[in-house]
Amino acid sequence: MTKNERQRLEACAHEGIEWKKWGPYLSERQWGTVREDDGSTDNPWISFSHDQSRARTYKYGEDGIAGISDDNQHLCFALSLWNKKDPILKERLFGLSGPKGNHGEDVKEYYFYQDSTPTHSYMRYLYKYPLNEFPYQDLVDVNAARSKKDFEYELLDTNAFKENNYLDVFIEYAKKDINNILIKITAHNRGSKDANVVLLPTLWFRNTWWNYKTIEPKIELLDDNCIIAKHDFLGDYVLSAKETPLWLFTNNETNHEKLGTGNNSTKYVKDAFNEFIVEQKFDSVNPDNQGTKAAAMYDLEIPAGESIEISLTLKSTNRAKYSFKSFEKTLSLRKKEADEFYNDIYPPDSSEDEQRIIRQGLAGMLWTKQYFEFDISEWLDNYKGGPRKKLRNNDWEHLKNHDIISMPDKWEYPWYAVWDSAFHTLPLSVVDPYFAKNQLELFLQDNYLHPNGQIPAYEWSFNDVNPPVHAFAVVTLYKNNKQNHGKGDGEFLKTCFEGLNKNFYWWINHKDPMKNNTFQGGFLGLDNIGVFDRSHELPTGGHIEQSDGNGWMALYAQNMLEICLELVRLGYEEYEEAVVDYYNHFLEIASAMDKVGENQDEMWDEEDQFFYDVLRFPDGSATRLKVRSMVGLLPLCASTVIEKEHLDLLPPIMEKYKYMITRTKRLSKNIASPFNQGENDRRLLGVLSQEKLTAILKTMLNEDEFLSDYGIRSLSKYHEENPYVFSWNDEEFTVKYVPGESDSSMFGGNSNWRGPIWMPTNTMIIRALFQQYAFYGDDYKVECPTGSGNMMTLLEVAIEIVNRLEKIFLKDEKNYRPVYGWYKHFQEDPNWENNILFYEYFHGDNGAGIGASHQTGWTGVISYLMLMFRTYNFDKLKDNAHWDEKTIKKK
Repeated sequence: MTKNERQRLEACAHEGIEWKKWGPYLSERQWGTVREDDGSTDNPWISFSHDQSRARTYKYGEDGIAGISDDNQHLCFALSLWNKKDPILKERLFGLSGPKGNHGEDVKEYYFYQDSTPTHSYMRYLYKYPLNEFPYQDLVDVNAARSKKDFEYELLDTNAFKENNYLDVFIEYAKKDINNILIKITAHNRGSKDANVVLLPTLWFRNTWWNYKTIEPKIELLDDNCIIAKHDFLGDYVLSAKETPLWLFTNNETNHEKLGTGNNSTKYVKDAFNEFIVEQKFDSVNPDNQGTKAAAMYDLEIPAGESIEISLTLKSTNRAKYSFKSFEKTLSLRKKEADEFYNDIYPPDSSEDEQRIIRQGLAGMLWTKQYFEFDISEWLDNYKGGPRKKLRNNDWEHLKNHDIISMPDKWEYPWYAVWDSAFHTLPLSVVDPYFAKNQLELFLQDNYLHPNGQIPAYEWSFNDVNPPVHAFAVVTLYKNNKQNHGKGDGEFLKTCFEGLNKNFYWWINHKDPMKNNTFQGGFLGLDNIGVFDRSHELPTGGHIEQSDGNGWMALYAQNMLEICLELVRLGYEEYEEAVVDYYNHFLEIASAMDKVGENQDEMWDEEDQFFYDVLRFPDGSATRLKVRSMVGLLPLCASTVIEKEHLDLLPPIMEKYKYMITRTKRLSKNIASPFNQGENDRRLLGVLSQEKLTAILKTMLNEDEFLSDYGIRSLSKYHEENPYVFSWNDEEFTVKYVPGESDSSMFGGNSNWRGPIWMPTNTMIIRALFQQYAFYGDDYKVECPTGSGNMMTLLEVAIEIVNRLEKIFLKDEKNYRPVYGWYKHFQEDPNWENNILFYEYFHGDNGAGIGASHQTGWTGVISYLMLMFRTYNFDKLKDNAHWDEKTIKKK
């Protein structure tokens, strides 16, 4: 057996030892997803609702509270609870569907990913379970009565936690071996009265026999303290309980009779435990003690202020042989190893609170792994909704997904979103670089990547277009690996290049309809940022030439150029021509944003000194849409330095393509000239000349515009008093600064890019400043904040932005965390205040968390930023322009 977590991780990667076979791979919401939509309505939220989830079997995945499964999700384990007041057993987290929330879908529970190692050898999860009746209907009714301009009605706004009448339920997992998992459930009664509750650790098989792909497995009783789960593919597993429970058995089959959809195939169905415990229908469970779903029922009295513990083991064996003698010792050892693993990661001299944020951020990244299965061809075969050619995702029949994937949020977004995934890999690379690389390679495989080269966006519409940041993530992970291990993984670069090259040319061929290097792409991840919904037909006709689209594509070309240069440096001469091709693409895309000469239809506005989207009318005329938003800052992100080791490769390549020299001089007049020499003989590829850079930074670092106390806003605060109004055919389209929740329904209304702070775009800006500093060095300084008289280098500006982002989560001088706004439970209660939630985005003025509450996904990047930028060795940085942990100064 390996001795510590780092060794386990290496053994898993290099020796094929399956330490990650079991993990937190259950979703937290399988209902309301496209994959479970059967076409009975035209809306997945209605087609499979939360109410149906108790009685209806899933086809493509399972959900549960603090759940785990094997990596093919055959066998699942999770915890259910009942406080003897609720109308239903708590088997899964409750939240509002998209149509029912006044700001879209939203989970209405409190749970926290407190700890996890990358192999899941130790994990801890906290669920706060109200002992008062859970206000299901109240949450639905009050939110339904509120408008887009109102705050959401949250669980803490109800009486659910009145008088602290709730349980803190901790679920811990520790692996004694790869197929031997210790499970400890600790329930603390935080109230002033004794509590009578039912805890129901549950083991079940995902129904994979519905389409006859597998033989139906079986769970049956072995003795009073254990059950055995038998599966042809997975083998036998025994669940043993230290404290003797009442064992319950049923089948994971739909209760058609309750749903009114037909006759039941078996007497014992999915919702049997709810019927037995809540409805007292004692004939609902199988008296023969067998089925495909089983649970250990504990009816418990927990005195006020005290706690109880339940201990179980799940082990690959076929014998009723179990012992709990070493249970606590093994659990303590795995927790100690987890502490050692993270202690080796923390920056020197970091505070306890900083370490807490880093660790919970990374733990959240690891907990939000999920088994994702979606066979589009099979799904279309079973869909009831109309002609196949008109169905959602009908042109993605090649897509057959069945992998462990990092999710944005396992309740609100329990499906991959590909640009989110690229940012996930940054913090994941800190704890598990192997899994991080796997995630990037995954979407470039033939069972994901469309034959035409498009990367799938997300299940609601795989045809939607996300910002092309995959290559940025590939380059970042490659360089991190190179710095940490002394050499890069050339095969990883080659493998990724093939898929990325296809995708790049998909963009060229499909998203530049005028063939003038001005790109479209629709919403491009920035849901409601524009004057119009950029994914739909415009009321004016014509199309929008997108400043952010060109910024992303310029960066994409830079990243592909970096990959090609590195492959040539590694001896792969066949990539020389691609170096020239991508260099040419970058010049064409960058120069198209501000053409040489006086032009009124380009993205750069000389008077405002800012980039804007351009609305191109059907007759060919155009006008700029003068909204000062992240769209105009993203061209800054297309900044990449070329190191001397790669510059030395260029002369022999360029000698073959001498025409490129003249072409470069002509096209680079309005951008950062590649001929200019910077620090350490570097060259800068950038959309912004030094003059444009100074102008953009002056606006971005203005606290009355983009610079908030908590990071860079997505829309300038200027538009709070000066809304942008576009008039067309007696209709007005207005964009105003809205720092909190969205006040419109554009693109679902569940996110807002008109003012709040978003971690991914802040990350790209910080990276760009880093790259620009590597070129300009200490001699180039800007005023930060604008008007303050305080001059900073671009590195110092980057660190300042990171510091402001950190303030969202760190306790302030009042001992409050801005992320939690006005909720006193989180600000003042010792049982709440140190549990960190990583929200989707943050209020532009006060830093409060908004949107999906568990989007550790890309917001987990804060852990990466805190690790990378806490303290810098400036001399080392000047020698090495790459952004990685080797630049951290060891004190």
